[in-house]
Amino acid sequence: MAFRPLGDRVLVKRVQEEEKTAGGIIIPDNAKEKPQEGEVVAVGPGARDDDGDFIKMELSVGDRILFGKWSGSEVKIDGQDLIIMKESDVLGVLS
Repeated sequence: MAFRPLGDRVLVKRVQEEEKTAGGIIIPDNAKEKPQEGEVVAVGPGARDDDGDFIKMELSVGDRILFGKWSGSEVKIDGQDLIIMKESDVLGVLS
């Protein structure tokens, strides 16, 4: 993939959600909610503060993250559905 986010933005691929519930009930596609969990595919170099000092990104490629339901902008790159969002839209990193 030849895409590099600018500033403090990250490119995220949603993690696929389970197709069945714990009880074995199959969930149809139109009833599923989009997962709020993803994997960081690419990160920008970071941002600058008001004084012009460089602020390094805390996220790195491969991190599994949680983000808000309405965070970011959905894009399609190389046939994949991805999300571009600011680092501040990320709620946390899963370990």
